[in-house]
Amino acid sequence: MNPVIDFVRRVGAMTVDAVWRFGFVARFFVMMLLYSGQSIRRVHLTIREIYFSGVLSLLIILVSGLFVGLVLGLQGYETLQRYGSSDALGVLVALSLTRELGPVVAGLLFASRAGSAITAEIGLMKATEQLKAMDMMAVNPIARVVAPRFWGGVISMPLLAAMFSAMGVFGGWLIGVVFIGVDDGAFWSQMQAAVDFRYDILNGVLKSFVFGVAVSLIAVFEGYDCNPTAEGVSRAITRTVVSSALAILALDFVLTSFMFRGQ
Repeated sequence: MNPVIDFVRRVGAMTVDAVWRFGFVARFFVMMLLYSGQSIRRVHLTIREIYFSGVLSLLIILVSGLFVGLVLGLQGYETLQRYGSSDALGVLVALSLTRELGPVVAGLLFASRAGSAITAEIGLMKATEQLKAMDMMAVNPIARVVAPRFWGGVISMPLLAAMFSAMGVFGGWLIGVVFIGVDDGAFWSQMQAAVDFRYDILNGVLKSFVFGVAVSLIAVFEGYDCNPTAEGVSRAITRTVVSSALAILALDFVLTSFMFRGQ
């Protein structure tokens, strides 16, 4: 067989498979939204998933935010000191966290910890035929299992990103003011003057919300769509982490280009 024809055939097959899978994800997302009424009526289902996705991820979010803030404080002070602007350390730390590092790093950590756990849980329920048992008992598995986990992740992600940014600012203050000796008043006053609520805070919250939707959708879909075997669940978890990381980075670029092009 001609290698060129074989290459074109493989590319075409991959393209058709990707389009088919994208359509299946879109249909799955619409169905999940349609069946989300049970998550609203039975609030305890969503609250339990908020605890599972958000509260249990809080420790790694806070510790990572603290160390990111410490590193930003050190690196930022070394850079700003060369230009005599060390008092602007608070501005550098706050803008870096609220605009980019807070939503992005928190999203990556959320995907690694909560997203993989959601995929594993739904995948194991499928492998042990619990989802089929629910369907036989006239209990919709999308409404009972998938939708609460999706909304739990969507609600948890912006809160975790905000806590990450707050802890990062505290880390920058700790290393800059307490240990290095930057003026405390200049640190906070310049930060308050430079950080805009609309263009910085709200844009960061919007980013984290979009990341939460993307990661939660990928996690529940991969778990629901995986092969009901140990190897299938393992591959679904891997796809969740990799796809979520790529989706976060791609969405960050798109959102940033739209948010700040008019400034």
